[in-house]
Amino acid sequence: MSAALFRERLLSGPPLVLDAALGTDLLRRGARLPAPLWSAQALLDAPDLVATIHRENAEAGADVLTIASFRLHGRNVRESSCSLSQGELLAIAVDTARRATNEEEISRPSSSATRPSQKVFNDISIAGSLAPLGDCYRPDRVPSEAEISSEHHEMAHELARAGVDLVLVETMNTVREAVAAACGASATGLPVVVSCVSDGAGRLLSGERVEDFARALLALPSPPAALGVNCVAARALGADLARLAAAAPGVPLAAYGNTYGDPVAPEDYAALATEWLGLGARLVGGCCGTRAAHTAALRARLG
Repeated sequence: MSAALFRERLLSGPPLVLDAALGTDLLRRGARLPAPLWSAQALLDAPDLVATIHRENAEAGADVLTIASFRLHGRNVRESSCSLSQGELLAIAVDTARRATNEEEISRPSSSATRPSQKVFNDISIAGSLAPLGDCYRPDRVPSEAEISSEHHEMAHELARAGVDLVLVETMNTVREAVAAACGASATGLPVVVSCVSDGAGRLLSGERVEDFARALLALPSPPAALGVNCVAARALGADLARLAAAAPGVPLAAYGNTYGDPVAPEDYAALATEWLGLGARLVGGCCGTRAAHTAALRARLG
């Protein structure tokens, strides 16, 4: 799916389905995800497993696949023992996702037994994950303004060079880092989705209000194509998504919840996502703890 088509789909037509969590699915299947590369380590140790998980989500009906770039900032690559550069690792991540969607046997699930399913080739977007430089759950570890500005800019441009279709700025726990990452990502010219992790009670983990997150991003010269909430317990996510919707009327929203500590069956997860759609979500998927079965349930619910 081209960048232009992705932007169109955010505004009209059926909502988009984002894939399920890659990292926790890798862990579930025995992959090693040590710091500082985390899920990107699997690109080196278990590339076929990464491709398999991408392929399962494509077969389940995902419109967007997220590459294993969550911790691939330059600082983490330099701290690792990997001989490859950041750009080389990102190229491998994109290529792995592209190959997983281009195999002829992959086909969309069909809601009708008599209707042939459609082959998956160019209708899936590849998203580059752009995460916090520090700990996702420790706003006190966000680096200086100079660091977050330069390193997110570098990461975003390396993602664009590697060939992603959009940049998914996710799990942001402070307004200032969300803004810095959004600015770096928007400079690529690609569609940008910016999502925060909140406490389920209206505030980012920094203590800043969800409404302030929305207003700061919408005030940018190039605002994101969508705003969202992710990595919040799925059953609690709706409350903060409603706050985000009220602060950003008419803006497409993204929502993908965490089921890691509070398991939610795929069908129940899809029911929760239906509530998110009612609040204005145009991109729904799964975060930590979800798997391709959740993607399939979302696709079945959305049609």
